[in-house]
Order: sequence, then structure tokens, then C-alpha cells
Amino acid sequence: MDNREIIYLSKGLPKNMVYKDEAYESGIWKEQCEELFVGFDQINGDQVANPEYHGGSDRVVCVYPFEHYAHWESVFGKTLEPSAFGENLTPIGMREDQVCIGDIFQIGEAVLQVSQGRYPCSTINKRNNNNLLLKRIVETGYTGYFFRVLEEGKITADSQIKKLDSHPEQITVSSIHHLYFHDPSPSVEVIEKIVGIEELAPKWKKYLLEKIEKLPG
Repeated sequence: MDNREIIYLSKGLPKNMVYKDEAYESGIWKEQCEELFVGFDQINGDQVANPEYHGGSDRVVCVYPFEHYAHWESVFGKTLEPSAFGENLTPIGMREDQVCIGDIFQIGEAVLQVSQGRYPCSTINKRNNNNLLLKRIVETGYTGYFFRVLEEGKITADSQIKKLDSHPEQITVSSIHHLYFHDPSPSVEVIEKIVGIEELAPKWKKYLLEKIEKLPG
């Protein structure tokens, strides 16, 4: 029985902000909404500020598991705002260790496929006024992840989340994160297996192949 549920939907346009006297522009500041129209390349009314590192067809819907909010609030003793990590979709029952690259879900009218984990950046610190957050996210692997869009459509706050297909390789988002960030001597065969998953976003294939190149010998 599926035990998945939407807690928040969020979207937003890039904003000019200031953090510690430094100006920056980012799309991480999103606002709660009752529905999203999810297209193949972006969500209506949702844009990124730096397309080199954000957005594109492999990163249309940003997901951050709601379970992590309680963890961070306990660690830092501070209540977090909705979409504190710049995500579009905040669900329960869909942690990084519960979803695999290539898994397919229907949420409302949209059919979505897990494409890659999130490579977190320091804007998360700025968004939450917390210089320790990025480091702890990398340590824990509580990064969130992205969907590509297989079928466009509307998602509403009360839409059901249905798993349509489990990828046969069963490589979780969490396992790739820990291999990349925390395994000093990973198996080349394991990396090559992961890189061989067609559904994994090319950017992450590049990261993993670079890790092979850095291995001793």
C-alpha cells in the first residue's frame, strides 16, 4: 500500500536578495501554491536564475522530503518555512533512500521520472540564514532530488502520488550520493553500472566518471 502524500506545492520566480551584505539572484525563494502546471522543460510560473546549474529537462520538478524538516528543526532548533530548500514538491514517503533513478510516478495529471539527486549549493545556506546547513546536508545525504517530465499536466495540493514503475536496477538516490561524496575508493564496476543507467541525468554521469579518473592507479 502506498503511503505517499503531498505536504506542500511551491513555485516562484528569481529574486534579488542580500545575504551578509552580498547581493545575489536566485530562484530558491518559492511560495506555496495550490497547483502546479508541469511542462516538459519547466513549471509554469517557476524559473531558475542560473540555468547552467539549475533547471532544464532533467531538473523540472525539485523534490525535498518533508521528513527531513523535523530533523533539521531538531538539529538547529529553528522552525523552517515551507519550501525552505527551494523545492516545488514536498512529499512524505519519498525519501532519497526510498526512490530509485528511473522510477516513474504519476502525480495528478503529470507523469514524472526520477532523474538525479540534487547537488546542493551554498544558496541553501543563504535561504535559511544558516552557514552550517549545506555541510550537514552533504554529510547526511538529505539533498532532495529531481523529476523529469514524461507527461505534462496539472498537480494540485490534494493530488495522489502513484508509483507506476520501479526501475529494475534499484539504485537509490541516496546510494549515489554516498558513493560520490563519502566513498574514498568506490568500485569502478559499481560506478560503471550506475553510469550505464540510461535514465540517470548526463550531469551526474559526468560527476561519476570524473570520480573514476581521480582514483589512485
